Amino acid sequence: MSVKAKALYTFQSENKEEISIQENEELVIFDENSVDGWLQGENSRGERGLFPASYVEIIRPRSNSNLTDYSLSPAGSPGNESSYFPSAPNTPFHMRQSFDEDEDDDWDDWDDSSTVVEDEDPRRSVGANGHAHQSSYSANPNVHYRPHQPRMERQDSISSSRKGSMVGRNLNRFSSFVRSGVEAFVLGDVPMMAKIAESYTIEMGSWGPQWKESPQPFSCSIEDPTKQTKFKGIKTYISYRVTPSHTGRPVYRRYKHFDWLYNRLLHKFTVISVPHLPEKQATGRFEEDFIEKRKRRLILWMDHMTSHPVLSQYEGFEHFLMCADDKQWKLGKRRAEKDEMVGAHFMLTFQIPNEHQDLQDVEERVDSFKAFAKKMDDSVLQLTHVASELVRKHLGGFRKEFQRLGNAFQSISQAFTLDPPHCSDALNTAISHTGRTYENIGEMFAEQPKYDLFHMLDKLSLYQGLLSNFPDIIHLQKGAFAKVKESQRMSDEGKMDQEEADGVRKRCRTVGFALQAEMTHFHRRREVDFKEMMQAYLRQQIAFYQRVGQQLERTLHMYDNL
Repeated sequence: MSVKAKALYTFQSENKEEISIQENEELVIFDENSVDGWLQGENSRGERGLFPASYVEIIRPRSNSNLTDYSLSPAGSPGNESSYFPSAPNTPFHMRQSFDEDEDDDWDDWDDSSTVVEDEDPRRSVGANGHAHQSSYSANPNVHYRPHQPRMERQDSISSSRKGSMVGRNLNRFSSFVRSGVEAFVLGDVPMMAKIAESYTIEMGSWGPQWKESPQPFSCSIEDPTKQTKFKGIKTYISYRVTPSHTGRPVYRRYKHFDWLYNRLLHKFTVISVPHLPEKQATGRFEEDFIEKRKRRLILWMDHMTSHPVLSQYEGFEHFLMCADDKQWKLGKRRAEKDEMVGAHFMLTFQIPNEHQDLQDVEERVDSFKAFAKKMDDSVLQLTHVASELVRKHLGGFRKEFQRLGNAFQSISQAFTLDPPHCSDALNTAISHTGRTYENIGEMFAEQPKYDLFHMLDKLSLYQGLLSNFPDIIHLQKGAFAKVKESQRMSDEGKMDQEEADGVRKRCRTVGFALQAEMTHFHRRREVDFKEMMQAYLRQQIAFYQRVGQQLERTLHMYDNL
C-alpha cells in the first residue's frame, strides 16, 4: 500500500535505478518495507525509482506517531558489504545509520548479535542517554586515565544531594542537543563515574584551544581490493588489506567492518565531525570503476581518522586496525558496543585548560566559524558540480570533438589522393597523421580525469561530509549557551543558587572548548588537504598538456621537409 513521506535530506541519484529527492520534498512510497536499506517510490516530479530509506520519514496520522524515522528503525542496523550515501551527504552526525546489501548476512564472520548496544540490565542504574553507570576499561595504550594534571580541569557532575537541575528542559526531545546527551551534561544530570578509563586533553595553542596530539601518531594503508566469496559462492564481497604503520601487520576488512566502526564513532563522539564513509550503491558494486573509487575514498577516510588526535586513540578503532583473531574480534566488538563513555558521559572524559574564556567571545567565534563553514560548504558544492561537469566533457564532449576534428583531417587527406598526377604522398601522409594525432588527443582527454579530477572530487566529497556535520555540532554549543543564559537569569531572580548557575557555566565551557578544538583541527587539516589537492591537480594538468604539446610537435615536424 502506498504511503506519503517527507524527505529529510537531499539525495542525488547516480544510477538509472535511483531518483533524486530534495530536503522537505513530499514523496510517495510504494511499500514501507525497505529492501537492503532502499525504498521504492515517486518524487514530486513524477520520477519513480530507489532512494535510501534513512533519508525519509513516513507521515503518520496525528493519532499515531507523527513520523516514522527509518534512520532509527531496526532495518537500519548495519549488516552488509556495500553502502550508498550520496556524494554530498547531509545526514546529521547523530542520526547517520547504514543499510546493507546483505541483510541476511547475519554477521557470520563476527557474531549473531546486533551491532547496536545491547539492552542494559534493569537492575543497574541508568544515566543520561540510556547508558548504565559502570566504569569502562580501555586497552588502548594511547588513552590514559589521568587523575590529575596541572592547569587542567576534570569535568564535574551533579552533587549527590541534588536530583536534577532547575533549568527547564528543551520541549523538543528529538533535537540533537537533547539526543546527544549534551543537555544532560550541561545541566549537571550526569553522575561522575567511579573511574574513567579514558581521557582526552584540550590545550591552548597558537590557534586557540586544540586537541592534544596523539603520543604515538601513525598512518594506515588500504590496498588490494579483492573479490571473495563464501557459502560456496552464494555470497560475494570485496576484501581490503588494511595495514597500520605502527604494527606493520595487515588485517583484512570488508566494507561492513568499516560501516560498523563508523556507526560506533557516531554513537560515541558527539562533538567531533566524524568523516562520512564513501557512498553505498544499490547496483554495480562489483564493477571495477566503483571498486577503485571506493578504495580511493576509503584511503582518504582512513587518513583523516589517523590524523585526528581523538578519533585515532579510540579503542574501537584500534580493535578494527589490529585484531585478526575471530574470537577476539567478537569480544572487542561487544566491548565497543557496551562502551558507556558515550553521549553525555563522553563529555566527562575531557580535560580542559584553566585559561579563562569569555563565553561571549566564544559565541562570536562560533558564529564566525558557522558563517565560514556555510560559505565553504557552498563553495565546495559549486566546485564539485563544475568538476563533475568537466569530467563529463572529458569523457564525452571533448573526446567527440577531437575525434570529429581528426576525422575531418583524414577526409582531407583521402580527397587529395583522388588526383594522382597532382597529389603529394608526403603531404597526404602528414595530414592523415595529423588526423590520427587529434583522435589520440581525444582519447587522452577521456583518460585524464582518473589522474586529476577524480582525486579532486574524492577530496571534495570528504569535505562535504565533514562540513555537513558542523551545523549539528554548533547546535550543541548554541543549546549550551542558552542554558547558561537561562540559569543566570534564574539566579538573578533568586530562583536558583548562584553555585548551580556557575556549574552550568563551567560545563558550557567544556562544550565550548571541545567545539573550538574541533574547529582548530578542521582548519589545520583543511590547509594541508587543499594545498595537496591543488598541487596534485596542477602537476597533473601540466604533465597532461605537455604530453599533448609533444604529440603536436612531432606531427608538426612531418611538414618541415615537404
